Amino acid sequence: MQIKHQLGKLDLDLPLSTLIEEQCINNGLQILAIETQHIFALADLPSHHKDPFDRLILIQSKLENLKLASADTVFGLYEINLFWQ
Repeated sequence: MQIKHQLGKLDLDLPLSTLIEEQCINNGLQILAIETQHIFALADLPSHHKDPFDRLILIQSKLENLKLASADTVFGLYEINLFWQ
């Protein structure tokens, strides 16, 4: 999100740190750390998606059995639990 914001591809009404803190409190969100198991599992992830950050999100969702919310239709090519908006 920070990179997208810096590139002008994401408008934020609040500083990112404030936005994330408020969302964690208000919606019970938890920040998921990047673990070595996530990195190593990328080797087995099909190359449908080329963005390295999105690939990391995909593999975390799969390994941690989490539902992923995204409007990115490429995510639908993976065997993960998706929540479409």
